[in-house]
Amino acid sequence: MPHRFHIATFTVAATALLAPALTHAQVTLKPDGQWRYLLTAGANVSSGNNRASSLNLSAEGARQTERDKWTWDARADHARSAGVATTERYGLRTQYNRDISPDWFGFGAGEYLRDKLANIAGRTSLATGLGRHVWRDERGFFDLAAGLGYTYDRYVTPTDIAGAVRGTYGRMELVLSEESSHKLTDTTSLRQKFALYPDLRDRGKYRAVLDTGLTVAMTQAVNLTMGLSYRYDSDPGGTLRKGDAMFVTGVSLRLD
Repeated sequence: MPHRFHIATFTVAATALLAPALTHAQVTLKPDGQWRYLLTAGANVSSGNNRASSLNLSAEGARQTERDKWTWDARADHARSAGVATTERYGLRTQYNRDISPDWFGFGAGEYLRDKLANIAGRTSLATGLGRHVWRDERGFFDLAAGLGYTYDRYVTPTDIAGAVRGTYGRMELVLSEESSHKLTDTTSLRQKFALYPDLRDRGKYRAVLDTGLTVAMTQAVNLTMGLSYRYDSDPGGTLRKGDAMFVTGVSLRLD
């Protein structure tokens, strides 16, 4: 085979400094009121016939007691192919849950997203509502929640949204979600969350977000992680695609 067709590739993975994550990893949850963190990083570089690189940095924190839980997560994803940016996404979100009975809880949540390639200069979302603990024990939990939220978008380029060319767009939304965490084995955990946001200003339009993450413990502090994130917008504007998917692998450092 001619040497000019040889492709040199390598993959780099390292534990992260504190930096942004929306793909769910598995930060430790214990009802003792202490903050715990999980820092994750993944990178990939290829050269030769295919010149591409990607960098994914994430962080997650959680504090839980017998009555409430406060979590936050952040993420930065950047990728280039042949010198052209293919991913530029940054996000931060937080949620506070407080039990009002053994089975029911109230929640408040906030999120910020910047995704230049999806024409989102900034998306700010706030939501509040009521949820139910379907089940929870030492091996995980499954929650359902519903509420109301408000989302305000700023666009990189004005686009046709809800029948008009707009540079910004704000709307009330329903918030319908389910979330679960499962300890599959002593070293493997799975976490997922799906949320649906029907637009109350322009009926028939909606957003949907799915985040899943698998964590495999290599040592007490170091883990291998794999995450799939999918975002869908029924009316993204212009000629943009409605769905965006991302699969990320990396190495994480647990700070308990």
